[in-house]
Amino acid sequence: MRIRLSRSLPVAVAVLAAVAALPVSAATADVPEPVPHTAPADHASYIVTVWEEVDPAAVAERVGATPVHVYRTVLHGFSARLSPAQVEALREMQDVESVEEDGRAIGF
Repeated sequence: MRIRLSRSLPVAVAVLAAVAALPVSAATADVPEPVPHTAPADHASYIVTVWEEVDPAAVAERVGATPVHVYRTVLHGFSARLSPAQVEALREMQDVESVEEDGRAIGF
């Protein structure tokens, strides 16, 4: 067993050295960049819920909104900073359940 260990140790060291020598960009090349949030800071943040069969990201795209979060588990929808015109357009869509301004829940 000692012979096997002594033969495999140089191979293991060589592999570790090769991995350590990789450039940082190669290690993170497959990680997607976050989507920049471009909505003006003066626009309020809203939570929009849509029907289960509707893609929340597609609804946001139809009004030109950039979602901060897309929800698909407990809540089906997205959150985004929206202009008054975007809020109005979303409230008129048949596949949108609700459009509520984001805020703290009180009284719990």
